Amino acid sequence: MASWVLSECGLRPLPRIYAQPRPGTVSIDNKIRLPLQADLTRGSSFRASSASRERNWALKVSAPLAVQPVNKEGDELVRERINDEGEFDPGAPPPFKLADIRAAIPKHCWVKNPWTSMSYVARDVLVVFGLAAAAAYLNSWAVWPLYWVAQGTTFWALFVLGHDCGHGSFSNNPKLNSVVGHLLHSSILVPYHGWRISHRTHHQNHGHVENDESWHPLSEKIYRSLDTATRTLRFTLPFPMLAYPFYLWSRSPGKAGSHFDPNSDLFVPNERKDVITSTVCWTAMAAILVGLSFVMGPVKLLQLYGIPYWINVMWLDLVTYLHHHGHEDKLPWYRGKEWSYLRGGLTTLDRDYGWINNIHHDIGTHVIHHLFPQIPHYHLVEATEATKPVLGKYYREPKKSWPLPVHLLGLLVKSMKKDHYVSDTGDVVYYQTDPKLSGSLESE
Repeated sequence: MASWVLSECGLRPLPRIYAQPRPGTVSIDNKIRLPLQADLTRGSSFRASSASRERNWALKVSAPLAVQPVNKEGDELVRERINDEGEFDPGAPPPFKLADIRAAIPKHCWVKNPWTSMSYVARDVLVVFGLAAAAAYLNSWAVWPLYWVAQGTTFWALFVLGHDCGHGSFSNNPKLNSVVGHLLHSSILVPYHGWRISHRTHHQNHGHVENDESWHPLSEKIYRSLDTATRTLRFTLPFPMLAYPFYLWSRSPGKAGSHFDPNSDLFVPNERKDVITSTVCWTAMAAILVGLSFVMGPVKLLQLYGIPYWINVMWLDLVTYLHHHGHEDKLPWYRGKEWSYLRGGLTTLDRDYGWINNIHHDIGTHVIHHLFPQIPHYHLVEATEATKPVLGKYYREPKKSWPLPVHLLGLLVKSMKKDHYVSDTGDVVYYQTDPKLSGSLESE
């Protein structure tokens, strides 16, 4: 007997290749307004048009609300996922829909509790001031390195909470999200709205070679056009782990604009005031830091804030890069009709950070976050476990970490040596290696 599920797309049988998901449907906040294409499972473009964007920005990063019903039987879809060598093909269309994944997630995982969210903010802010006070009081070179790592990691945790505000997963209150997001992100020199909008673009276009926003692959033509210095800086550690502030000012190679400029092509005209507001807040924080350098001296400010800031940047670049790179098997990137919101999201990776998982709010649980960014971070682990039977091999179980995630450094180094560019042609492409790049592995 076929299994059935009730979803936004109506009552229909599930393919017979995975366990029956939890029944029921979960609605997304009715304030979301995103244009829907007729076929999101087969690669129609999913982009918010300028005319449809509203000032209700708090929940604009979202998954599609409905998708086309699957029109093939489960057995046919199984064969579709197998390549000529009889191996699983990660670039093949999945045998399930976004609605199937959504239906497997328990309803309470969608509930945003602002008190719970604020409790994490209070925890992290107390840790920041406690660490700074202790380090300033002890003022010992035996303590400073430990302080820099701990404080930089906590700065990164503040970024993650501000990131939740940008997604609207912090609370259902847009004003609360805006206030908290500005305070958290401005404190670590991130323009809240500027970043929020570009990050929304990343979620809506992830896995698309041309339209993705961050850590997207360079086409071979763009890669070959880079001067030697730029190419070396992009692919030689530790420089890529220091890239985020420069990305905020000038974006990635092949893309123009700035997160601080309201006239940048990152934004539409009705987002101008938001971008100006965030740039003003960023400038105010920079002015505060300049003032503190006169009060306590530049060396003390560097010890208390400057070095932790750069540790935070390294965490940000490391984590975001490894969400989309470094798997033992090559992962696809898409163009044209092969791309879809679902297929792009399924190329993301979960990572285990050991003790750091709780500190940085389970941001390593990334696949479900990418597909449904409106789920609060404190429900992501449960939601992921509930969807594994649906995702099957499209979910790549992360390697378990020791208390500290030192194993990820090896994955980072290996990926930087291999993942250089993708072909200028083709709708399903994979990273290729430039053997001439210093320190790279031979092309596979």
